[in-house]
Amino acid sequence: MPGMQCPTPNESILDRTIRAILADSLFILGFFWLSVGWRYLAYAAAFILLFTALNGFCFIYRMFGWNTLKLKHQPDKKITLAVGAVLFLAIAIAGAYYSSFFTRKFFLEDFNRMNNYYKQTLFTTGQGQRDASIENYGELADEYAKFEDKYSSYRPYSLRSDQMFANDLSEIEKLISGQKAAVTSGDLKASHLEFEKIRAITQDMFKRNGFSMLAVYLVDFHDAMEKVIAAADEKDATGVKAAYQEADLKLKKVEGSANDQEIQDIRKNLESVLKLAEDGKTEELSAKAAELKSSFVKVYLKRG
Repeated sequence: MPGMQCPTPNESILDRTIRAILADSLFILGFFWLSVGWRYLAYAAAFILLFTALNGFCFIYRMFGWNTLKLKHQPDKKITLAVGAVLFLAIAIAGAYYSSFFTRKFFLEDFNRMNNYYKQTLFTTGQGQRDASIENYGELADEYAKFEDKYSSYRPYSLRSDQMFANDLSEIEKLISGQKAAVTSGDLKASHLEFEKIRAITQDMFKRNGFSMLAVYLVDFHDAMEKVIAAADEKDATGVKAAYQEADLKLKKVEGSANDQEIQDIRKNLESVLKLAEDGKTEELSAKAAELKSSFVKVYLKRG
């Protein structure tokens, strides 16, 4: 409009660059990591920071009489812009990639934690083991309540477009809560059949969202593998042999889903770590454990 003037800039080039980078980071944080309410707050803050970075004017600065343009020591404009542009792109690209990767990974870890109790409950009810069923059922109910509470308010990026996800969570909760009486004093065989229905729901959920059972088994193996690696790094041969038992069982599930050359490389390295531990070659354990982890990461990045 005639007579209107643009506000006088009060931000230095370094100030504006930092604002742009923070805006970039907040957008990544909101998009991938936050629940709906917090997500939009992050977007709003990102927009304000980016807008003020672009026009060089901050209203809050004006209120308090601040002006970073008037600071005595100003960095070189071209260098600041170049470094800022590189950081902005690095955060945008790497942040999006790794956020997608890790939110998916953390979801699978949370699922596996809950699913371990589910599998135990399924087994003990099928075997008619009352006391063990009651104990495992209690753990399952508690762990699923945490899982449902988290993922009812927060949806990982890889599941965000799934319109059936909320309904699946509710259906699983009904199946679990509905079996309390049967587990504690009723027909365990009938309860076992009801628990079997949960498996079909979760498998369909994974298929719809591009998860393979291989991904689930890889995450499950990862935690056991880390115990082997930790013991190897400590040059603890006894610890390696003890941790191997769990890792071996979980790797067999991976091999049951896929057993190509890349999976065989994981097996080869795991067995090599065990052999070194059995032979007492503790000085070589850490290096071989690093090879084990590298072979796992290679598979997980491509297929996890």
